[in-house]
Amino acid sequence: MEVINSFFDNVITLLNGILASKYRGVFLSAIIVIVLVIIRRILTRVVESYIRRHAFKQENATQFMMTWKYVWTAIIAILGVIALSGSMKAVGISAGFMGMVLGWSLQAPVTGLAAWLMIILKRPFKVGDRVVIAGIVGDVMDVTLTHIILNQVGGTVGGEERSGRAVLIPNAIMFNQVIMNYTLQQDYILDEVPVRVTFESDWEEAEKILINAAKEVTKEIVEKTGEEPFIRAELFEAGVLMRLRYKVEPPRRQEVTTYIVRIIYKEFSKNPKVEFCYPRSEVTYEWKGELIPPQPIVTYPDSAGDEEVSSKKDLRLSG
Repeated sequence: MEVINSFFDNVITLLNGILASKYRGVFLSAIIVIVLVIIRRILTRVVESYIRRHAFKQENATQFMMTWKYVWTAIIAILGVIALSGSMKAVGISAGFMGMVLGWSLQAPVTGLAAWLMIILKRPFKVGDRVVIAGIVGDVMDVTLTHIILNQVGGTVGGEERSGRAVLIPNAIMFNQVIMNYTLQQDYILDEVPVRVTFESDWEEAEKILINAAKEVTKEIVEKTGEEPFIRAELFEAGVLMRLRYKVEPPRRQEVTTYIVRIIYKEFSKNPKVEFCYPRSEVTYEWKGELIPPQPIVTYPDSAGDEEVSSKKDLRLSG
């Protein structure tokens, strides 16, 4: 025990001697560099292991680790040079000032990297998911260190078909945008086809046609989920609005809707019990009492042939 105490006493004496000498700055700089290098090695091993397991692409993980190492190297070099002054106070003040300057000047890139880390940690979406970010609908193609790349849905066309147009969204906006993911927890979403039928249509017949059409098109999904298509209906001034609802894969919404509408149209055309409701006008003439509707005016020449006389008779029904 005395040997150990003696050893530490000698070490402390040596350190005090060095710190009091003209080589104080060199010693302090060496200590700071060694400590920071050890910290960097430990953190790099932990971070790299996690990033490579969770990154969408290994190239992104490699780029991030290169950036990580460059930043650490710059920090170690700067603090090592500052420590040559021999003042710990100067090192602390310089580190704080440097952090403030870097944070202000590199705000967007740093926020982008932080957002990328948030995406791979929290996994709000993955490659292939259909999302809505900043009001833009698209399928996620890639998530880089700086941008999210979407294959835009719509945009150049109506409906929800892939347009093939790539949209680059900066990662930095992820912290203040609402993100909607069509398939975060489930592989299918609820979609509908609205069909308007007349009051004279047979409800049961129309419902049967709609349900069978959806079952035929979404047969595999019904088998996987166990959820069958169903009807929700409401009245409007000209008829009944029947909403056919069913589960579908988000990328196939437009395709499935087309197939279902085709079947419904063909079945309605063949079935006299159901009829589509659409804008049209009907004019009905009615008269009361014994009056016959007004008769056309008859014109004929007079006996002289130089004038025409018009005659209109008011006819009544004879009893």
